[in-house]
Amino acid sequence: MSEVTFSSARPTETRRSFLGALIAMGTATVGAILAIPLARLTLDPLWRTTTQILWSDAGPAKDFAALTAPVRVQITIEQRDGWRKVLSDKALYVVKGSDGRPRVLSAVCPHLGCSIGWNEDRRQFVCPCHNGVFAADGTLMSGPPPRGMDELDAMVEDGRLKVRYQYFRQLVPTKEIIA
Repeated sequence: MSEVTFSSARPTETRRSFLGALIAMGTATVGAILAIPLARLTLDPLWRTTTQILWSDAGPAKDFAALTAPVRVQITIEQRDGWRKVLSDKALYVVKGSDGRPRVLSAVCPHLGCSIGWNEDRRQFVCPCHNGVFAADGTLMSGPPPRGMDELDAMVEDGRLKVRYQYFRQLVPTKEIIA
């Protein structure tokens, strides 16, 4: 009697496992490549820096030299985001400071962001949303706002009043810049 030995089918299994590993690696590579834009989209706000806050022109400084009451001024602010430039109009008030120089107050209520108006009869700023009342210099007199009106950076350059418009966090007792 002669012995018969059967050879195992190892070459087929090895080839099959190699092809499976090759397909798995290819799938993982394609998945990783497709995940790159998703990761960039998700992480972009962490890496993005906002544009520098630009100075906006509020008008000739001589127009604000002899103020007796706050003056509402519309300024155009410019925001740049990459190749896109956005222009928007913002309201603010120019008041005479204790030192005689103009001070600039934001017309946005620090309570919930309503637009504050000047009441000439009462000689006070009044927020129409929740009856917040502010003195002529922007200090809080009564109502739900947590603080007085927010003062903006201002300077006189070449005879023009320049303002750096900023946004502030609402519903907090301290002035916190958010943008």
